[in-house]
Amino acid sequence: MGSHLKSSKLKVMLITGDAFAFALGYVLILDFANFPTTHGWAKSVAVMAAAIAIGLAAVRSQGLFLARVSAVRIVELTRSTRAVGITIAGMIIFDRVSKIGFRIRYIVGGALIAWLFFVVLRSVFRSWVATKRANGLHQRQVIVIGADEEAARLIELFATHADLGMSVVGIVGNRGEAVRHNMAALWLGEADQAEELVAAHRVSGVVVSPTALGPTRLRDLIRNLQRLDLHVHLATGVSGIDAGRLRRLSLSHEPLLYVEAPPLSRIQLGLKRGFDVVASAVLLVVAAPLMALIAVAVRMGDRRSVAGRSGVPGPIVFRQQRVGRNGATFDVLKFRTMSVDAEARLAALKANNERSGPLFKMEHDPRVTRVGRLLRATSLDELPQLVNVLRGEMSLVGPRPALPSEVATFAPELRVREQVRPGITGLWQTEARDNPSFETYRRLDLFYVENWSVTLDLMILLGTIEHLVVRLFAAFRRKPGTQLRSEVQTGVVPVEPKRIARAESAA
Repeated sequence: MGSHLKSSKLKVMLITGDAFAFALGYVLILDFANFPTTHGWAKSVAVMAAAIAIGLAAVRSQGLFLARVSAVRIVELTRSTRAVGITIAGMIIFDRVSKIGFRIRYIVGGALIAWLFFVVLRSVFRSWVATKRANGLHQRQVIVIGADEEAARLIELFATHADLGMSVVGIVGNRGEAVRHNMAALWLGEADQAEELVAAHRVSGVVVSPTALGPTRLRDLIRNLQRLDLHVHLATGVSGIDAGRLRRLSLSHEPLLYVEAPPLSRIQLGLKRGFDVVASAVLLVVAAPLMALIAVAVRMGDRRSVAGRSGVPGPIVFRQQRVGRNGATFDVLKFRTMSVDAEARLAALKANNERSGPLFKMEHDPRVTRVGRLLRATSLDELPQLVNVLRGEMSLVGPRPALPSEVATFAPELRVREQVRPGITGLWQTEARDNPSFETYRRLDLFYVENWSVTLDLMILLGTIEHLVVRLFAAFRRKPGTQLRSEVQTGVVPVEPKRIARAESAA
């Protein structure tokens, strides 16, 4: 019951935000058109009320009040664009029927402004929910049906991505398999008791591993659970394939999935490189004054350090060798955020590594300077890498370039990431930057290489903005000297405004 109430509260907040977007869009266009003066306030209020009602109806018609739809950025953007078109058509019909006299260009302008506010407010809402879920709030209680390898993979996915909001109460399946896959502590009972166990634990839904049950039992289970008014999520058993490449296919009324080939093409590669060059050049020009201020701040910070007082200030821009496309090495550029002797002190800090595998991270790395903490919280330390992008060594989006010492420990499968240019930001940064699991790092990098497209890059850039909002929100909300909910409680490291530290920087 509590889960449903929380879900309803979130939906009310989402609808309120959408209504505000449409109201604000048309208030601005009404003012621009001086409509209240020429046609009166009554007609102006009628236009705004109609815009809100028609806009919300259009958004609802596209399923954008459903979590499973709005959780996917590209789907949300696509359907919200359709909703704007429906809103425009609806407003034109409203104007013709009511004879208010609101011109088409103003109807279109109001809808487009509303769409911009819609996207921004949805991004803020998603960032806020992600922060709350990372702290263990607004979670949906679910039971996983199955105890096989696929079920274990799903449980790991939910544990390492608390922002998904899926809190696993337990699993139902073969006990022997549960023990074999290290899930004995979650085991609730056998698969033939699934309906009773799910009802007894009062969860909001289930996630079913299709490889754990026979086809007849699976069909009956889905029917029985839906009669209980539960959400049923059926996993595909496929990992590393973008959902956008899966197409529903019915053969003799039997549901199948058709897997499309990766969308990679020479045209898309050309578009990606062209966008990198133009965007990085423009950003360098626009950010030049800010970069000059950062350079001064880094130098001033040295004066307060031991190195600065001794008359040996460190470099403003830090250079570090990384592995790029096709295994070639290059010097990645960053504003220096650590003390001059950071490399020498790394060995002494290895025992405090908070990340699994070859990557290194310390939440409170003593080598980070005061200015460096601010630069990392805002990701401004990455700005010099726009030069790397112009040189062709990096892209705006791609797997983060790894250190040669890290690459030496990578399995051959993970070396596939070197088929593309490394990026300033990437899928791992937006989805699991503060996640200590090396398996998550591996999975997301391989997913990007397998499913790359211009559309995916645009979604990652948007996700980067949202992720930065999350980190800044967490930084301002967190009280000094306190800890967020621990990894043991939530399954993930809390969202922090700190960058991963490896030698001088974490990716």
